[in-house]
Amino acid sequence: MPWSNQNGGGGPWGGGGGNNQGPWGQGPNRPRGGGSGGPPDLEDIIRRSQDRLRGVMPGGFNGGALAIVVLVILAFLAFQSVYTVQPDERGVELRFGRPKDEISMPGLHFHFWPFETVEIVKITEQQQNIGAARGSSSNAGWMLTGDQNIVNVQFSVLFTVTDPRAYLFNLESPASTLQQVSESAMREVVGRRPAQDVFRDNREDISTEVRGIIQGTMDTYGSGISINAVPIEDAAPPREVADAFEEVQRAEQDEDRFVEEANQYANQKLGQARGQAAQVREEASAYKDRVVNEAQGEAQRFISIYQEYANAPEVTRRRIFLETMEAVLKNSTTIILDDKQGVVPYLPLNELNRQQPAQQGAAR
Repeated sequence: MPWSNQNGGGGPWGGGGGNNQGPWGQGPNRPRGGGSGGPPDLEDIIRRSQDRLRGVMPGGFNGGALAIVVLVILAFLAFQSVYTVQPDERGVELRFGRPKDEISMPGLHFHFWPFETVEIVKITEQQQNIGAARGSSSNAGWMLTGDQNIVNVQFSVLFTVTDPRAYLFNLESPASTLQQVSESAMREVVGRRPAQDVFRDNREDISTEVRGIIQGTMDTYGSGISINAVPIEDAAPPREVADAFEEVQRAEQDEDRFVEEANQYANQKLGQARGQAAQVREEASAYKDRVVNEAQGEAQRFISIYQEYANAPEVTRRRIFLETMEAVLKNSTTIILDDKQGVVPYLPLNELNRQQPAQQGAAR
C-alpha cells in the first residue's frame, strides 16, 4: 500500500502503527469477559443464568420448576374446562360418562374436566341424501313398484334434533339408523304404488306417507329427531331400460292427448246437439201454442155461430149454405142453376168474370 512505508508503517493518518492497532492508535476491541481473544464461554453463561434464576424463584431452582409445572397444568385444566356453545348448537354435559339432565344453551360454559365432558349437537335443519344419482352405476336407489317395475328413486330427508340427550344416547348411530329407516319406508310405499305415481302423478302423496312412517319409527326408537320433509328429488328407470320407459311415457302422453281431443270433440258435438234440441223444443212449443190458439179460436167461432143459429135458425142455415156454396163454386167452370133450369153449359160466365177485372184494370 502507498502508506505502508511512511511513518514507520502507520496508517494513512500517521497515528496508527503495528501491534494490531487501528488507524486512530487504538487496538482492536477485545471480547468481554474473557480477557483473551477466544469466543465467549458457554458454561459461564449457563452458570450465570442459573444464578439469576435461583435469585428469582422462591425455594431455589427446584422449587421454581415445580411451580411452573403446576401453573402449566392448571392453565391446561382451565382451558379444557371452558367450552362455548354456538347459537345453532346445544351441549350435553357428561359426568363420569353419564349425561346430566341440563342442556347447555348458547354461550360460555364451565365443567370440571376430565371428570366431566361435553357433547355438542347441531339443532338446525339437516339434510341426508339417500339413493344414487341418475346415470350412476350404483343400484342403491333401485326399488320395485307395485306393478313390477324397477325405478331408481333419489330422495332427501330433512330433519332437526329436538332432544339432544335422546339423539346422542338412545341410538348408537343416529345417522345410519335414519338412513336405513328412510330407505325401508320409501321401499314400502313405492312397493304399493304403480311406477307412474312415482314418476310424476303422486309424488307429494308418497312423500307425505313416507314422512309419517319415518317419524313413527324414529319416535319408537326415542331418537329425538323431528322429520320436516322427505322430498323426492328424482325418479327414473334404470339405464338398461330407460329407452323402453321413455317410449312408454311418450305413448301415455299421446294417449292423454288423444283423450283430451276426443273430450273436446264430444263437448263440441254435445253442445251443438243440445242447441238443436233446445231449438226443436222451442219450435214444438210455438207450434203447440199456435194450434191450441187456433183450435180455441175455431171453437169460439163455432160457439158464436151456434148462438146466432139458436136465435134465428132458418136465417143462419141459409147463410151458412150460401157461404159454403160460394166457397165451393167460386173457382168452378160449370155454372149450376136450379132444378128447373138445369145446367147451361154454353154460357161462358167464367170468361165474363175474367174479362171484367181485366177491363177494369185497363181503364185505370
